[in-house]
Amino acid sequence: MREVVPGNGRVNPEGMNRTRLLLQCASMTVPAAAPNRWRIPIGAVLVHICIGSVYAWSTFNRPIQQLLPPTAWWFSPPYTTFTTALALLGLSAAFGGPWVERRGPRAAATASALFFGTGLVIGGAGLALRQPVLVFLGMGVIGGIGCGLGYISPVSTLVKWFPDRRGMATGMAIMGFGGGAFVAGYLNVFLMERLGVAATVMSLGCVYLIVMIAGSRLLQSPPPGWTPPAWTGPTRTHAMITDRSVSRNEAIRTVQFYLLWGILFINVTAGIGILAQASPMMQDMFKRTPFEAAAVVSLISLFNAGGRFLWASGSDYIGRRNTYTVFFVAQFLLFLLIPGLAARGSWTLFEISLFIVFTMYGGGFATIPAFLADIFGPQNVGAIHGALLTAWSAAAIVGPVIITELSNRAKEALPSGADRIHIYDTPLQVLAAFLAVGFVLTLLVRPLRPHVVRVSGLRTPDSGPVAGDTAAPARVAAPD
Repeated sequence: MREVVPGNGRVNPEGMNRTRLLLQCASMTVPAAAPNRWRIPIGAVLVHICIGSVYAWSTFNRPIQQLLPPTAWWFSPPYTTFTTALALLGLSAAFGGPWVERRGPRAAATASALFFGTGLVIGGAGLALRQPVLVFLGMGVIGGIGCGLGYISPVSTLVKWFPDRRGMATGMAIMGFGGGAFVAGYLNVFLMERLGVAATVMSLGCVYLIVMIAGSRLLQSPPPGWTPPAWTGPTRTHAMITDRSVSRNEAIRTVQFYLLWGILFINVTAGIGILAQASPMMQDMFKRTPFEAAAVVSLISLFNAGGRFLWASGSDYIGRRNTYTVFFVAQFLLFLLIPGLAARGSWTLFEISLFIVFTMYGGGFATIPAFLADIFGPQNVGAIHGALLTAWSAAAIVGPVIITELSNRAKEALPSGADRIHIYDTPLQVLAAFLAVGFVLTLLVRPLRPHVVRVSGLRTPDSGPVAGDTAAPARVAAPD
């Protein structure tokens, strides 16, 4: 482009320089300032507290049974719906993980909101029309898919926003899942007394949709190369923490993945086994009334939620492997101790033992994403975490079967009118044996070999917190 001096047709060099400078300035883009990273956990909690309400669906069981016509034993809507939702939570997280990584947390959380909210509305409509298949399709299938996508959508993002505190960040989000059950347990009953079960389910679907959409607006991935202000990177390296990222397909071909799968499976099996029979256990072992048992069950959800934040945050200091070692040793001892507490009628000690177990049950869920990021790198942790959650689906079946079937057999062997105080001794011993295996698996976890660890996807400097098996605050190895 030339600037011509009027009247003589000659080129003005100063004008050319000025024009070139203007064009260069116009082509330059000023990078947008990164948002406040503390809004990301808020969005994650809003999503998780809604999908966490699935753990309070037992409050719908009797009202749904009373409303719907009798069905075949293998298709009892309250139970098949809940089981299907939990199974699809794990499966949709596994198969949807790569899509979540490609599209980002906002799109994934929005999809979760649409699936979960719409699923409840369809399920509520099925209740209003008294159509069991519609209830199963809405709450069980569509709602379950929404749970899975919503569970993993913020995890990878939080790990990348908080490379200095991976455990704390994921603990904050997953704490919302545990807290959602506590809130929904009371909210469901309150609304059903005023609206009925069908209108309650549809109303909650609309509310959850709005809240989850609002939460999704707060989620976004950090800019490439972003690090926390004033964070200068790692002060020292640790062998358990990689500074590279591998893909999901590479991760699931490693021994480490299956060791972590087994660790999560065993920890969930032990906790969910007791959770499935918590109220009957307290009534049989300590002669508590259903109301007294229900009050303790509601407290369990608080310790479950609190443990997710406390243990995951603590793992930033003591290390992920050490955290799971504590879980398995402590729970092994407590599961063997509980029958003796029942025999002596030590109710207070039993409650304390139960609450400790459920802090570790929740803590296991919240610590595993940070453990995965340590071993496989932060870049694809959402997809890898999704694949690992199939352990949850398997444990949701195995745990309740162990404690229910073995206690029922012991109950059937009792003479008529005999005390039921010892019918849970064998299932608790079986679960203790599982926990001993979990302890061994934890000790076997080792870092990836160098030839396995290679850069996957976009290389960014964000490598994570300190979390190795060390007592120092979390710092991770910096990239080369």
